[in-house]
Amino acid sequence: MSGSNDGSNGTPAANTMWGGRFKGGASDIMAAINVSIHFDQRMYAQDIAGSKAHVAMLAKQGIILEADAAEITRGLEQVRQEIAAGSFEFKDALEDIHMNVEARLSEIIGAAAGRLHTGRSRNDQVATDFRLWLRDEIDTVLAALKDLEAALIDQAEAGADMVMPGFTHLQNAQPITFGHHLLAYVEMIARDRGRFEDCRKRLNESPLGAAALAGTPYPVDRDMTAKALGFDRPMANSLDAVSARDFALEFLGAASINAMHLSRLADEIVLWMSAQFRFIRLTDAFTTGSSIMPQKRNPDAAELVRAKIGRIAGSFTSLLMMMKGLPLTYSKDMQEDKEPVFLAVDSLMLAIAAMSGMARDMQPNRDGMLAAAKLGFTNATDLADWLVQNQGLPFREAHHVSGSLVSEAEARSCGLENLPLDVMQSVHAGIDASVYEVLKVENSAASRTSFGGAAPDNVRAAVKAARARLEVA
Repeated sequence: MSGSNDGSNGTPAANTMWGGRFKGGASDIMAAINVSIHFDQRMYAQDIAGSKAHVAMLAKQGIILEADAAEITRGLEQVRQEIAAGSFEFKDALEDIHMNVEARLSEIIGAAAGRLHTGRSRNDQVATDFRLWLRDEIDTVLAALKDLEAALIDQAEAGADMVMPGFTHLQNAQPITFGHHLLAYVEMIARDRGRFEDCRKRLNESPLGAAALAGTPYPVDRDMTAKALGFDRPMANSLDAVSARDFALEFLGAASINAMHLSRLADEIVLWMSAQFRFIRLTDAFTTGSSIMPQKRNPDAAELVRAKIGRIAGSFTSLLMMMKGLPLTYSKDMQEDKEPVFLAVDSLMLAIAAMSGMARDMQPNRDGMLAAAKLGFTNATDLADWLVQNQGLPFREAHHVSGSLVSEAEARSCGLENLPLDVMQSVHAGIDASVYEVLKVENSAASRTSFGGAAPDNVRAAVKAARARLEVA
């Protein structure tokens, strides 16, 4: 660990930024457990933006001199540029991003730097930084999800009339279309975006000015700093302002649901690429080979997306358990709030990018999907519906007739569409040759014209509506 020592016993000296009443140095263990600069430095831009807004307000309110505010602002901008350029030296002895920035500011402009922290605490400072940072990340997530939706919509349009089996219990159920299947994920991701958007709205309140926990006696203008930082309003209760982390939990909840949806699609891609399914192909861009089996094309990108839910849901659980027993207001436990969110954001963004890439890279196998749709008597319900509509049978009776004919087809090792008409009529005399048109799986899929159904025309209409929602061509 870097940092200064007091020269007497080899232990780090007390942090001069807060250590006035502490005479002895911290132990190495205490220093190690207390430091957060290794992870919270990624909030540097938000920390500096918050400080600039705060110092501008202090000057406007006459709390500090305009000249000092100008110097502080100049110094903060220099610090920002140094960090962005990679020339800034982060010091463990200064614990966190706030102290590192303020210490360097003191080196640049001298004593005036000490006026920056007037009327605020690290408690409201870190709460502000964290909200600003997460707000920026949510905007990035939302843009990435729109891109994923656009990729799926393009594939759905191309596959609007590609017939495939729909499944329940992973057993062939009824014929659907590939486009319809993909649009189901478009709907899920649209709801995911809504959850992130709702989270962003709720987090967009400013803690700045709540100070340590009780507010401040200085005549601060919290509305001014909130507006300067793009918040909708200042938070109404100073205790809540410094101690609330439900905004991060809400993000992690939304991220976990989104990751679960990505994992479900990833699992389908793994299945679809197998020799047993042969529904799609992915290029070398998103697959790997085997060190021993030269024929292998492994869907590793999809498998890794499928695994990311563990990290993201784990982050949600970690933060939830950390917060559940904390009395108001701030406790040092809350230093542990950021790493789970950082990990979740990084994992989610990588998963979304990988899924968007695979969505564009997928090459559907129309013939393979159609062949699979003809297996497992996926047209049995169509036969029952034909009996209801054309023979006036109650559905339960029609279901029984159709089931009997499935048994007959199984015994003959053929499909329903291959049963001779006289065999069908031996089970129900009213069946005529027109039933064979209904039993074509292509016609089965095309017949599902109810709103939200799998028919190709429905898919094309849904594609158009989805593009309108996304505002993409």
